[in-house]
Amino acid sequence: MASTLAESTDPYCLREGESAALLSGHGWRRFVVLGDSVAEGSCEPTAGYSDQQWADRIAAELDAARPGLAYLNLGRSGLRAHEVRATQLAPALAFGPDLALVVCGGNDAFRSRYDADSVDGELTEMIVALQQAGADVITVGMFDVSYSPAVPEAARPGLRERMRRLSAHTARLAERLGTLHVHLTYHPLTADPTLYSTDGRHGSARSDAIATAETLRALSRQLPAPGDHEVGGAGSRPEPR
Repeated sequence: MASTLAESTDPYCLREGESAALLSGHGWRRFVVLGDSVAEGSCEPTAGYSDQQWADRIAAELDAARPGLAYLNLGRSGLRAHEVRATQLAPALAFGPDLALVVCGGNDAFRSRYDADSVDGELTEMIVALQQAGADVITVGMFDVSYSPAVPEAARPGLRERMRRLSAHTARLAERLGTLHVHLTYHPLTADPTLYSTDGRHGSARSDAIATAETLRALSRQLPAPGDHEVGGAGSRPEPR
């Protein structure tokens, strides 16, 4: 049963030594995070799992693999996509990132009048600006919070449709714009109640642990294979002079 699991034995989490192997040779030096409460960190504690939230965990693993990472998390709870762009894009660009995580749209999708095209436009503006500034960008199809036991039964169908529309739109943007995309919406555990908090809007420490594993695996796929000494490419930029 899931309740007997711990992070060290959870088959969907990182294994001992896996992070170091996944991130070996990465060249990212400045990591910025833009978004809402998912970015800021609102996971509910789960016995046996780290309380460190998702974005902080990614930063810690990047720094462990190559010490000296500069990290800025601009995420703020409750923001819609247009508010993330309006308040966070400029400081993110001023930070001079070579890696950026952009995660928002969930607060838009919680609204019955969710405008998918509007959210697409806000995401596109942020992604393109960050890429033009020299950053690799991570996008995410989030876990489907409509499966949270705290979401009223009557609200689940509509919320599920909107969350999956947000995920599908973000995946198409990722393909078109060339981001490092993390697919979580159709994860094998997306309907597992242990992934969600009791407030019906956020995840648990278990979901953050799984999201960390999936994010590092996505980052790893952009790195040169062992023995490949080609200069350049995602995560392997030359040091600044």
